[in-house]
Amino acid sequence: QVQLVESGGGFVQPGGSLRLSCAAAGSFSKINTMGWYRQAPGKQRELVAAMSSGGVTNYADSVEGRFTISRDNAKNTAYLQMNSLKPEDTAVYYCNLHTREPVSFRSFDYWGQGTQVTVST
Repeated sequence: QVQLVESGGGFVQPGGSLRLSCAAAGSFSKINTMGWYRQAPGKQRELVAAMSSGGVTNYADSVEGRFTISRDNAKNTAYLQMNSLKPEDTAVYYCNLHTREPVSFRSFDYWGQGTQVTVST
């Protein structure tokens, strides 16, 4: 059983910063990608940033240069540093763990419970 526990959401004014954390517990393949998705009201869930266990990163164009994803593989924890926040960043942010089995190549996706980020005056 894999569990993802998120923390760090909240309310911030435009231009402010927040840091999200996601800790993965349980047994899973070391071949994996940890990432953050977000979903705003009335919109589809979208990828914000992701980082593979090998260190390859991927960012949405809308957050490039403002957000930074990092991870501590020893702690199975991923972080999302969000700077220069804008009102359009307001959404529920979900942590995702995507794993791939080394022999069978089967993939699995696990999700956190979501944390609200609100950027407003």
